[in-house]
Amino acid sequence: QVQLVESGGGLAQPGGSLRLSCKASGRIASIASMGWYRLAPGDKRVLVASISSNNIPLYADSAEGRFTISRDNAANTVHLQMNSLKPEDTAVYYCRYSAYTTLWGQGIQVTVSP
Repeated sequence: QVQLVESGGGLAQPGGSLRLSCKASGRIASIASMGWYRLAPGDKRVLVASISSNNIPLYADSAEGRFTISRDNAANTVHLQMNSLKPEDTAVYYCRYSAYTTLWGQGIQVTVSP
């Protein structure tokens, strides 16, 4: 069974940066893609960025040019570097693991406020 542990959220000022990390443990499939989604109040959970098993990234329009997703396969960890943060980036961010099954992390709060 794969487990996901997220870290790195918190409070940032507009224009600031945060780095989210998601470590997967257990039987990790080599074909697994991993990604970050977010859920803002009153909204539905949406893709922020994902990265395939061969390191091909995909970004939502809102993240393009500001966020960078990367993965460390040796450490089974995926990172999301978020720069130039905006108040509208405020949300709970969820790590997602997708291979033969789809698993979600518990979510981590990101708040962007002066």
